[in-house]
Amino acid sequence: MNYRHIAFAVALIFTSPAALTVASAGEQRAVIELFTSQGCSSCPPADKLLGELGRDPSLLTMSLAVDYWDYLGWKDTFALHGHSVRQRAYAIARGESGVATPQAVINGLIAVNGSDKAAIEAAIAKTRASAAPLTLPVTMIVANGKVTVAVPAAKDEHRDGEVWLCPITSKAPVTIGRGENHDRTLTYHNVVRRWVKLGDWRGQAASFSVPLADLSNGDYSLRDIDHLAVVVQSGVAAKPGLMLGAATASLR
Repeated sequence: MNYRHIAFAVALIFTSPAALTVASAGEQRAVIELFTSQGCSSCPPADKLLGELGRDPSLLTMSLAVDYWDYLGWKDTFALHGHSVRQRAYAIARGESGVATPQAVINGLIAVNGSDKAAIEAAIAKTRASAAPLTLPVTMIVANGKVTVAVPAAKDEHRDGEVWLCPITSKAPVTIGRGENHDRTLTYHNVVRRWVKLGDWRGQAASFSVPLADLSNGDYSLRDIDHLAVVVQSGVAAKPGLMLGAATASLR
């Protein structure tokens, strides 16, 4: 399957209560969201590239598995329908009529082929030059059985956004039994397991918290999560925009 457009029809165990404080958004260049699928034969190179990019501490990389290729014969084990909805929302925001895999969305603004490293780097440079992403120095602390995220007051024209927390599995091999990638064992990196909305940010300094116990669901346990990512994004879920701030925390 080539990179292509399709119609819209289509108790983590903590051994210490010590807090984990993460880097601020000012130290990051980009949030890279890769829309991918275990059922897409053109996606493995992009999945591998995301793992390579993830070694750069200035990049927050996230693998978002979509479900619209499941009809080919293999149900993606990480797919969330919400990821398909999010990808379509990005396309609508850009005035496009379809979605694609593998597709990387950079800083909430530019979509490129997720297998094209040069295109990803060019998109990072373009968004940083034109839109000044990730200027909010967001911080996240994990302690005493809860996650606390602090967002400072606005210092520029961006004064509202949504605050989202993502439990993430950093490395997950999957043996695929059917479909275009049948009989292959592929490794996925920084797999987003869920999106938890912490609240809305309205330009004033704000703090948000959630119990760690609330981050699991029926598809995974807290033992499957090894780090967390938080993003503050302009717009709303139905029309996502510029990434204003981001942070990560390791849980191992």
